[in-house]
Amino acid sequence: MTTCEEAKQMRSGINVQGKIVDKGEVRTVNTKFGETKVCDAYLEDDSGRIKLTLWAEDTEKVNNGDAVSLEGGYTTTFRNEIQLNKGRKDGKLEVISG
Repeated sequence: MTTCEEAKQMRSGINVQGKIVDKGEVRTVNTKFGETKVCDAYLEDDSGRIKLTLWAEDTEKVNNGDAVSLEGGYTTTFRNEIQLNKGRKDGKLEVISG
């Protein structure tokens, strides 16, 4: 299992657990895959926090305070901030406890 701080140094294959904090507003965006919902939140553990981008049904799945497990995550950098994303093919985001 990776920590949030370790995840910032990785590109892909990230398996991390933490708590959802500071979940933002869900907004609708147009992507090359069509219209979808997106929302920013932070995943926090004892090591620190990392920005987590939630897409589509995941925006409704998690709420502030939920403990979640992310498998098959990858990072991107947007506006000089590292963001954690769920892999499109093999990514899995599960709520462990809410």
